[in-house]
Amino acid sequence: MTPDEAPPAPEPDRGSPAAARSPWAWVPTLYFGQGLPYVAVMALSVVLYKRLGVSNTDIGLYTSWLYLPWVIKPLWSPLVELAGRKRRWIWALQFVVGAALASVAVVLPLPGFFRYSLALFWLMAFASATHDIAADGFYMLALSERRQSAFVGVRSTFYRLAHIAGQGGLVVLAGWIEQRTGRVALAWGTVFGVLGAGFVLLAVYHRWVLPRPAADRAPAAPSGDLLRGFGAVFMSFLRRPDIVTVLAFLLLYRFAEAQLLKMSAPFLLDGRALGGLALGTAELGWVYGGIGAASLTAGGLLGGWWISRAGLRRTLWPMLGAMHLPNLLYVALAAGQPGGLAWVTAAVAVEQFGYGFGFTAYMMFMIWVAGGPDGHNPHRTAHYALATGFMALGMMLPGLWSGALQTALGYRDFFIWICVAALPSLWAASRLRLPADFGRRAA
Repeated sequence: MTPDEAPPAPEPDRGSPAAARSPWAWVPTLYFGQGLPYVAVMALSVVLYKRLGVSNTDIGLYTSWLYLPWVIKPLWSPLVELAGRKRRWIWALQFVVGAALASVAVVLPLPGFFRYSLALFWLMAFASATHDIAADGFYMLALSERRQSAFVGVRSTFYRLAHIAGQGGLVVLAGWIEQRTGRVALAWGTVFGVLGAGFVLLAVYHRWVLPRPAADRAPAAPSGDLLRGFGAVFMSFLRRPDIVTVLAFLLLYRFAEAQLLKMSAPFLLDGRALGGLALGTAELGWVYGGIGAASLTAGGLLGGWWISRAGLRRTLWPMLGAMHLPNLLYVALAAGQPGGLAWVTAAVAVEQFGYGFGFTAYMMFMIWVAGGPDGHNPHRTAHYALATGFMALGMMLPGLWSGALQTALGYRDFFIWICVAALPSLWAASRLRLPADFGRRAA
């Protein structure tokens, strides 16, 4: 997503549809729709493949590659500017996502479901990453600066609600159907079919409800100046005097979490003989997607409040500790393999709360990077997009080997490794030189 401090859009004319249409009619649904495809590609695919018997090695490798569209999306962002209106990009891409989701339901019963569904997840990932560009750009064009600020919390809330609905509600639904039919492919096919139909309806709704701001128009003719300008913006990012430290932090802050994230659901689902906790699909939905996602959201909200009070430099190290120390709970779970849900739920809730709390520091760091060393960067939006690309790369690369490493080590030793893997992020943080008051709200 683009930064909350993106450049202001011009105030729409009073008589324009942009002024007449209430943002409440489209901002919540736009950002709920932005969050769901990401959840489907990054989270639901992991649970789906685990339930269909795909190995942890293949799950870690192939689903981590799905981060790639978010890594490289800044490279084709000029295309969204050059070709057509962002409004049209939004509903057209939602149709594509809906069709891809429904197609996953069709291929799951087939013998080659893994490669067919992976191809569809790739299509979904590229469409979703491009949709992010169009949606965030449209948000800035359709709303005045005042309304952009007023609805920042709304868009963030509905994006997070999409994660809770996807990782919680949809997984619980799949588990409920599994229990009653005994057919895993049917259960997940139903979930993806319903999700696909819902996305098509969302596209129809947005085609009707999205305002038509006058500023949302493509250039009269494609211009090489835009592409050359993009190259110049990219190089200005890389010419930062502290670029090595910045890239190290962006790539290493979540080095441990990127590996844990890929193997946490398989650990909770795997049988006890394999070192797992033998949760059912519906139990996973409640524990990880429901309680866990709510805890993640609460941690993020508290982290944002604390940074606004104390600033990023003072809160960074406590937040690093909050993100990494709870990973010890996974070591305890793997070693003790508790039988009741209470201990598992409590451990996941604490780990996810700490992750949400600590991740807030990372988001604020990207906002600082986008502002430039002196805080007056004219390319703030583009540099934030580049930072999010490196963020996605930092999640993709460690995830590639996570499944193979877990298979070689077993769950307990893998989680011990996760705790050791926090050290690179601590080293990167020690190299930062942050302004004393950045992120702190003026009294």
